[in-house]
Amino acid sequence: MNALDKIMKPKSIAVIGASTKEHTIGSDLMKRLQEYKFNGKIYPVNPKGGIIEGLQAYTSVLEVPEEVDLAIIVVNSKFVLSTLDQCHEKGIKGVCIITAGFKETGAEGAELEKQLVAKLKEYGMRCVGPNCLGVVNTHPDIRMDGCFAESLPERGNIGFVSQSGALGGGILNILKDLNLGFAQFISIGNQADVNAETAIEYWENDDDVKQILLYMESIQNPSNFRKLASRVSKKKPILALKSGRSAAGASAASSHTGSLAGADKAAAALLQQSGVIREFSLQNLFETAKVFANCPIPKGDRVAIITNSGGPGIMATDAVCEYGMQMAKITDETKAKLRSFLPAAASVKNPIDMIASAPIEHYKQTLETVIADENVDMIITIYLPFLGLKDIDVAQALMEIKAKNPQKPIIGVFMTKNEFFTKISDMDVNMPFFMYAEQAADGLNRLNQQRLWMERPEGKIPCYDVDRAKVEKIIAKSVAEGRAQLTTLESIDVLQAYGIRACKYGLATNEEEVVELGNSIGYPVVMKMTSKTTSHKTDVGGVRVNIKSEEQLRAEYKDLLAKLEEKGLLDGLEGVIIQEMVKGSREMVCGIATDPQYGPMMMFGLGGVFVEVMKDVTFRVAPLTDVDAMEMIKSVKAYKLLEGARGTKPAQIGQIQETLLRLSQLVSDFKYIDELDINPLLISESTGEGIAVDGRIKVRLEEAQKALNTSCSACSCCG
Repeated sequence: MNALDKIMKPKSIAVIGASTKEHTIGSDLMKRLQEYKFNGKIYPVNPKGGIIEGLQAYTSVLEVPEEVDLAIIVVNSKFVLSTLDQCHEKGIKGVCIITAGFKETGAEGAELEKQLVAKLKEYGMRCVGPNCLGVVNTHPDIRMDGCFAESLPERGNIGFVSQSGALGGGILNILKDLNLGFAQFISIGNQADVNAETAIEYWENDDDVKQILLYMESIQNPSNFRKLASRVSKKKPILALKSGRSAAGASAASSHTGSLAGADKAAAALLQQSGVIREFSLQNLFETAKVFANCPIPKGDRVAIITNSGGPGIMATDAVCEYGMQMAKITDETKAKLRSFLPAAASVKNPIDMIASAPIEHYKQTLETVIADENVDMIITIYLPFLGLKDIDVAQALMEIKAKNPQKPIIGVFMTKNEFFTKISDMDVNMPFFMYAEQAADGLNRLNQQRLWMERPEGKIPCYDVDRAKVEKIIAKSVAEGRAQLTTLESIDVLQAYGIRACKYGLATNEEEVVELGNSIGYPVVMKMTSKTTSHKTDVGGVRVNIKSEEQLRAEYKDLLAKLEEKGLLDGLEGVIIQEMVKGSREMVCGIATDPQYGPMMMFGLGGVFVEVMKDVTFRVAPLTDVDAMEMIKSVKAYKLLEGARGTKPAQIGQIQETLLRLSQLVSDFKYIDELDINPLLISESTGEGIAVDGRIKVRLEEAQKALNTSCSACSCCG
């Protein structure tokens, strides 16, 4: 038995804080449990005893004569800890604490919650809450409405987790209008114990829960969430509405990666890597839920559209194509069958336009014929009211056919009066209905997204042979000097130690060394200053390119020194880096930024000086799998440039993928790296390699000092 069964599938419930006073939580909870006809025993607990909702009340939970699975606690927050003591003494293992007044109220409440968590651990209890709406299980064997929403729950196949109690209550109140129902509902509140991850794992193998919906304001343990959600989303859809997307978690970052990153980009990357379908409004969340509640996962992305009006059919076609799905190629056999009963004016191409005079029989015959076409994976059926044909009659005819043919997703688009949708909400439907074609296309896109995720290989996190000791030594030197920012030379040395292709280079500290390096590398070369005090070199004229001769190199070096002296920046100069000049017009960027909650994030995209203007970049949470890295590369618009647009040599995509994976290993090995930029990662015209032309690395100084004092030479990815 799962420990959460005591909360979600109890045989007996004690309501501690039950009340006879109308419109109190203790009164409403008792009423909901009885009105929904809970299949187990209910024990009201109130210090005054008496009769509550027709049941004998006990002055203490210890007085309850029989075993109790779940205690729903609604007493004042100052009595919650002592109530837990009594529950423990009674042998209760599941509690749902409705009571507010904990960490959401400030420091004093946070301390109280800390004590609460300690007691839960000590007693081996599972707890939903505190500061929550409660729990619901609509299974006929349970029938538990253990929350105080106004409306009784609607039966369905959704497991729903809400971090907001009030929002959860509002949703429970409108389920009927949404034409949706829940299998189970958990309002997690302050998440002292049970959180979204707990629920996802609990519902993984619960056949009553066919899809999981999440309303989240925060993700407590991103790595654990990723592990669980990645696994469970392969079995059933997980939909999430993650609020708080306007918060910029890295707005003060100095790197390109950091300034483009933010808390919401980290959340978006995490959800994407976990196979979670993210929605951005409650409306979209429940529209998608309605599709998953009534449609199977399709075999492919080929869509057929049946309509009685050309315009909406074309709009639906546009929406389908914009999502990257295919318009199904109707077979000749299907076309011939359609022509046998449709009028001559009808179009049997896709979209199939039956014309405005289409009777109900044509809807039925056309849908049956199209379902049988092996080239069709999903179907949109559009109805507009013409010639007295009743919308509800058409809907019922479609649902009858769907009942006989459950193997393919079918969505109805009914551009009719709102009364139709009110009628539908009172019916037991087996397919989703929307007013607009775009909603239907969006739903099919989500079904296809889930199909692609379920087919997607899991991916592997490779471990490369690298010189970790060299990197540790480089960072230790910087940290010993009190520098969080590594110099350009140090940064490039770190990249090379991890097998990342960088330009041939050398460090020179005087004019003769500069010339010697230039001559040995071969012209043209690039000269870059490396300084312990100046990180953005281009701002001070510290980068000189396309130097074609020894004479030009000497002149540029002298000019650089003069300019730095003029600006008072000469003291921090460590020297100049002389680099081979790689020819290439395609500049990419890759890097690492650290989110305070989600940890290191990897970035890849179009680079160069316009990186923060164009913002053609994508993010993933580290560590990356090989599949993650390839998806990053292919997801940016600039990928077409890498493929070899306008006759350019195609980039070595595998080598760029490896660069991202090596960076991921670097930040996994050195968790105190705060920011890293390779900008540009120049694509060589001659070889197609991605070559690190410049690098910037910044560490979290205090964390690095602590780690280096107790450092281990073992490779983290190996063991």
